[in-house]
Amino acid sequence: MYTNAANVTERQFVPPSLAISTVIFALRPSVTSGRPTLWLPLVRRIRQPYRGKWALPGGPLARSESLVEAAGRNLKETTQLEPGYLEQLYCFGAVDRSPAERVVSIVYWALVQAEAAAMAEETDNVRWFRADGLEELAFDHNEIVEYALWRLRNKMEYGSIAYHFLGDRFTLAQLREVYEAVLDKRLDPANFRRQLRGARDIEPTDEYLQGGRHRPPRLYRYRPEPAAAAGSGGADHQTQSNGVKHVRSDQH
Repeated sequence: MYTNAANVTERQFVPPSLAISTVIFALRPSVTSGRPTLWLPLVRRIRQPYRGKWALPGGPLARSESLVEAAGRNLKETTQLEPGYLEQLYCFGAVDRSPAERVVSIVYWALVQAEAAAMAEETDNVRWFRADGLEELAFDHNEIVEYALWRLRNKMEYGSIAYHFLGDRFTLAQLREVYEAVLDKRLDPANFRRQLRGARDIEPTDEYLQGGRHRPPRLYRYRPEPAAAAGSGGADHQTQSNGVKHVRSDQH
């Protein structure tokens, strides 16, 4: 009797497993309207628990790799994508989030440009879904996606997050489409253009987008001010590695 009680007590204090999951956002055309909309890739689970359910890309944390390295590796292995922006989102560790062992997930969210997302290969176990209409996912991954959407939409109100969906050159209409896709609402083109007139972080180029039926629109580029590029020293800490912007948030 004493041995059984001791075993139960020991199991209660077994350290939880650590895992990495990633919410990766990209703009892809709507199936109905063709306009850019917000999508994310999911992977189908091939083992229990939740076998057959869709889930966020992720996996266990290896002893020899950093959190950022693990997030990038898991994305590469499951989706073949290499994001240009990778930020630590939050740590999810509810006691009952997994029906098996106790698992604490450190979640990142990433942004990928539309061209890379369009070339990503889909399989039976890896598929793209609209971010705003997901079915029931494995574990607490619906909650994680909702939190990532909230974080992304709040960051659209300030900073440079929108430009990570675009290439080096973009039109104002393309920039507006990013805002519309993320915020899930239509914006008045004239008002949007007026608001950008006072923006100091974008500048016009001498280039124009060719190939349309109308007068070609001017191309712009993102030019952050030195103070903004260096960061303001708040809760987010930025590093640069292999062309990928990593942002680590300490608000966990």
